[in-house]
Amino acid sequence: MATKSPTSSSYKKFEIRERNPNPKTSVLLVIDMQNYFSSTAKPILPAINTTIDLCRSSSIPVIFTRHRHKSPADYGMLGEWWNNDLVIDGSSEAELLPELGRQPGDEVVEKSTYSAFMGTRLEEMLREIGAEEVIVTGVMTNLCCETTAREAFGRGFRVFFSTDATATSSAELHEATLKNMAYGFAYLVDSKRLRDALCV
Repeated sequence: MATKSPTSSSYKKFEIRERNPNPKTSVLLVIDMQNYFSSTAKPILPAINTTIDLCRSSSIPVIFTRHRHKSPADYGMLGEWWNNDLVIDGSSEAELLPELGRQPGDEVVEKSTYSAFMGTRLEEMLREIGAEEVIVTGVMTNLCCETTAREAFGRGFRVFFSTDATATSSAELHEATLKNMAYGFAYLVDSKRLRDALCV
């Protein structure tokens, strides 16, 4: 179920820092918008695709991630935690949603844990193109999006976290992550704020 932020969102009191992304040094991360998560991901597709279009219009590179498991050897703690109900590579559930605004040549980072950095080349890819900032979108707000945002911050990247182009299983969990992000890790943005900031 997608989440919608109430008008008087509780995270607002923690949002004491504001900044706009720099198109010259930013990269958009679109996290795990896959068939497996379709009930959560599809309701935010308009905001995701708007964000993708805004970033492309400002020449901001777009990187997608795809969560998948090839065998029990890469289940890690996720297998125990989710009773082995995981995204299996090669299944239709592992594929990215066809409605996503993808283009030929878009990078897709494959991962097998919450973090898009762990066991992948994401950091190297970002460094190679001179990225200093990441804009985090996708699912699930409190799992892969939050973990990736925290790791990006710890690795020295400035983090922007979308409030309307992320979603999870409940509004309570979504809000909890936004509080954490605003308090200690990320500048919060939404598609309207990005449009204004990027002057598109």
